[in-house]
Amino acid sequence: MTTPATEAAKAAGITEPTEPTGKADPAARTGGSVAPSRVGGPRRWWDGVLAADPGLGQLQAGWRSLVAVTTGLAVGYGMSVALTLPAMLGMMVGGMMGMMSAFAIAENTPLRLTRSILWMPFPYSAVLPLAAWLHQDRALELTLMVVALALTFFLARFGSLALLTGMMLFNSFMVGMMANIPLNLCGKLFVVALVSSAAILASRLLLCCPMPREDLLRTQRAFVVEARRVGDAATAALDPDADHEVAIKRMRRSLRRLNITTVTIDGRLAQPEVAADPHTAELLHQYLFDAELALQGIGQAVQRLTRVPVPPRLREAMVVALVVARDTPLGRADALHPAARLIQQQAGDVLGDRNTSPDEAEAAVLARRVGHLLDSLADSLAHWLDLGWNAPKARAKVPFQPTVALEQNRPAGAGAVARRIAAAQELKGWRRVVPYVRLPLHAAVACAIVCPITDAIDPARFYWGLVGVMITLFGTNTTHERLRKLAHRMVGTVAGAVIGIWLLRLIGPGHVYLTLLVIVAGLAVGAWGMQRQYAYWVVGLVTALVQLYGMSTPYSGMDHLLAERLLDNGLGILVATACAALIFPLSTRKVAQEADHGYVAALEHLVTQVRERWEDPEAPVRLRGAARGVDAALFQVRSVARPLVRMPLGVRGRGAENRLALLATATAHARALAAAADVDIDLGPRLTGHVERITQTLLESLHALDRHFSTGEPGGTWVRVSPLVRDLEGELRAPAGPRADRLHIALRELAALDEVLAGFAEGRGLETVTASAEQSAVPAEAHRTPPTTPRERRTQEVLAAWAAHTRQADERKPGGVPEPRGPVAAQAVHPAGTGTPVPAARKAGGAPVPVRNTGGPDTAVPGAGGPRTVGARTGGPVTVSGSVRCEDHPVDCDAWITVVSARGKRQAGVRASGGRYRITGLEPGTYTLIAAGSSHAPRAEFLSVTRTEGEMHHDIRLHPASGQ
Repeated sequence: MTTPATEAAKAAGITEPTEPTGKADPAARTGGSVAPSRVGGPRRWWDGVLAADPGLGQLQAGWRSLVAVTTGLAVGYGMSVALTLPAMLGMMVGGMMGMMSAFAIAENTPLRLTRSILWMPFPYSAVLPLAAWLHQDRALELTLMVVALALTFFLARFGSLALLTGMMLFNSFMVGMMANIPLNLCGKLFVVALVSSAAILASRLLLCCPMPREDLLRTQRAFVVEARRVGDAATAALDPDADHEVAIKRMRRSLRRLNITTVTIDGRLAQPEVAADPHTAELLHQYLFDAELALQGIGQAVQRLTRVPVPPRLREAMVVALVVARDTPLGRADALHPAARLIQQQAGDVLGDRNTSPDEAEAAVLARRVGHLLDSLADSLAHWLDLGWNAPKARAKVPFQPTVALEQNRPAGAGAVARRIAAAQELKGWRRVVPYVRLPLHAAVACAIVCPITDAIDPARFYWGLVGVMITLFGTNTTHERLRKLAHRMVGTVAGAVIGIWLLRLIGPGHVYLTLLVIVAGLAVGAWGMQRQYAYWVVGLVTALVQLYGMSTPYSGMDHLLAERLLDNGLGILVATACAALIFPLSTRKVAQEADHGYVAALEHLVTQVRERWEDPEAPVRLRGAARGVDAALFQVRSVARPLVRMPLGVRGRGAENRLALLATATAHARALAAAADVDIDLGPRLTGHVERITQTLLESLHALDRHFSTGEPGGTWVRVSPLVRDLEGELRAPAGPRADRLHIALRELAALDEVLAGFAEGRGLETVTASAEQSAVPAEAHRTPPTTPRERRTQEVLAAWAAHTRQADERKPGGVPEPRGPVAAQAVHPAGTGTPVPAARKAGGAPVPVRNTGGPDTAVPGAGGPRTVGARTGGPVTVSGSVRCEDHPVDCDAWITVVSARGKRQAGVRASGGRYRITGLEPGTYTLIAAGSSHAPRAEFLSVTRTEGEMHHDIRLHPASGQ
């Protein structure tokens, strides 16, 4: 339908998208290995699962456990019948093969998977006769258990296959001692283990075949879901009646998850198994980096908008545009351009009004920045998806190079830092063996202490203490991590015991198949949750073990048995933690220093790349890759700095929070710098020398900070270069244009990065001085330039909070935990004030986004701006209903209807069922109806509610899905 509103939209230059001119040649679709178009398909019901588990690594772990354990138990039982073995022994060996293959083998290629699984029976069966022979010598038996566990940690240094060998040796000792296996059955049990492993391999190749490329595609889809969540969080934050603190927390959480997902994609691109073309992978990396930068900028700008008054028309335009952007199918990314132009037009109207207050003008500038960012986001997403169908039109300047390492499908954390420390230590004499024997010695000493105690408590189950030692030293690097694991183990054991006993009593004795079902389900659910929280794995494991214990222990004695298990596990964890802290310790402080050193080194690499890029336009540099390395380094710093327990304010200081806020702010500036600095510059000799001096001085300051972290010695000087950058900006007289604008942005980001790092260096004990134009250094306080932009004010707030912690000055009172804000990334792509041509979109890409007139039939009537509540019913007496149709679905078109009021409040969301929708509770006033389907680009239409009660009819016609 045509309304005055849609006519106003056309008058504003927002035209109907045009049809695509043609389709790509299928023969040229070579980029599909990394970004096929199905990544950008319509919303699906499993998108939430993908967002919570990028790449589905956790779900695959649970499914892998379900398949492997079920196969192992079934084949073990069948082999026990065939070889006339006790059923329990056959199932124990087969189940052990299944469980170890699920938890210890996660290879990404069929060949390596086959090698590892078929190797398991050999070390396992080699030790079984020894375990059976040692039943009569208790002391020797306990000694060899200690040696086996220490050997496992020693072999862990030599690769995954060696670690698997050690684990199978230890498990064989433990099973042989638990089950009292006769020596004459060891040969048959080897056959059971071998056949079970072969069957497990076949089931995993059939049902759980490793597909690293598919994992990469799922992670990209998770990026799409998180991007939509950022848009939804931005819409919620702009609600005039929303709790802005809650909305901002939600926004930060969405941006953090988006960043982790994008960094994970870079890590997956680095895996050799993906085997993507390096140039295509580099283009994918660049487009996703720019898309994330735009989304981060939108989030930062919206957070700032929650603190300033926003004119109602501007707020409404932003909400409508963000809802359109959120609901637009990714394959129709060009539909974001009309939404961006809507915001820019409304922001221009506010800035052109002489009666606009300064705060409203700031809101309009921020809104216009959001509009530029939506344009940039549309371009980045369109280029990214084009890789799925077409060969790249131009090769990347530099092939992709890995900068992010993954551990358990997530960016590497404290483990990578600890390994760097071990590799970098320069030890002499006998101390050179310390890195090799540190963990084995911890395990041996802890087991030697724990074994006699747990053996005295219960000789039949002394190994529970050894299990506590083993889980403590595996996968932990600091005392905080070990104590956190203790807490997870205790809580998970109690919760699993409660659930397990309840299920045990519910099932009752004699129901073998139901019991086995609970055991397999418990292990599968635990494996799924292990990568999320260790406690989840413990809950599933203990639930399964309770069913197993119930086969041989009276129900009345279950409480005592589980309490004993809890005691033995806790004792093993505490003793292992103490041994790790006392014997050749790797202190948390040293790990934290190394994490900071790695972060500073990543920044040095980025600044070096910027200097090379500006000195030689043909230099093979990867600025975005260097910035992604800074992201990965920040992830490691956060992993090390994660507190054991979050204490209330006043009990635990805010030093760690302030420090992380500073580094997060610096990382945001680094991302924006990397995007803006990737431009050719052509300056005169004097200005070129000025640029070289700025970058060289900043690198020298970073070297001083790096030496501080590397050596631990106090001293060093940080020379601020931000005044030099501002002087250089004042001297630049280049004509206006994209290159000049990006150079100005890069310089401002460089100055902001220097300010943040100077505050960080000052807090770490370095002397801070300011470089002057006369090549002299003066005290930093002499050149404090007042902040002039919202981004700089945000940086100064974070710096003030950090200074308040480090200096303990009474006159400084930070208002709360600093917010890790980076630059408003719009300037890094489309600087405010520069025109951005909007290419024509395709016809189905999005119906005209409405722009309000200042008068006419759509003018709000009294009462339209009154208070309302969010929901499909807002308390008003008017009901609006109608049909939603397209040419492909004339009767049952499926769509979601979102209602936005004239105040910019998202009021209702209802689903059209059978091609009909009904919205109740609207008050008189003007509204925008946004209809979006899984296969349709959103369409926005105006609705004027002039009645005070009754019903109104309004039909919506969408563009056909087949036209897209």
